[in-house]
Amino acid sequence: MVEAAADELVGQVLVASPQMSDPRFAGTVIYIVAHDRNGAMGLVLNRSFGEGSLKELLRGFGIENPPADGIIQLQYGGPVDGSRGFVLHSPDFSGAGTRLIGKGVALSSGFDVLRAIASGKGPQQRRIYLGYAGWGPGQLEEELGRDDWMTAPADSAVVFDEDLATLWETARKGAGRSL
Repeated sequence: MVEAAADELVGQVLVASPQMSDPRFAGTVIYIVAHDRNGAMGLVLNRSFGEGSLKELLRGFGIENPPADGIIQLQYGGPVDGSRGFVLHSPDFSGAGTRLIGKGVALSSGFDVLRAIASGKGPQQRRIYLGYAGWGPGQLEEELGRDDWMTAPADSAVVFDEDLATLWETARKGAGRSL
């Protein structure tokens, strides 16, 4: 088994190898937001549930009469706990549930970021996710050892890339070796 340092992967992307056998992850790019001896957690960057009204989305999260307008893309974060929401965003917003993950990328999981978005004071760049990808202790390291994943550096340009259809191919070109 290949060993990865506890937080070596945080702020990196996993790029599914072409031979990925799990159909839930074939062709995916996953941004790692947590990795330690207890396991790992990431968000799928290149799958979307679809577009909709930002106002309706915020109402769905219990924010009544939000002044926010526009269209938002609701992202599929992964197959685990589809009722949990996360916002990957630029670091120009910080709330109680916010932590800086990597170059130009922060993660918020509280309602404060949604309220800020609703009031027009939220982060300039943002992606709203439902669900996440999760691995138990040693599971991700085992998958890396089987070459199911390649790793690549990530920054805000990768995380907030608008072209989800080509993100896997783009990330694959920048992927180095499997850890």
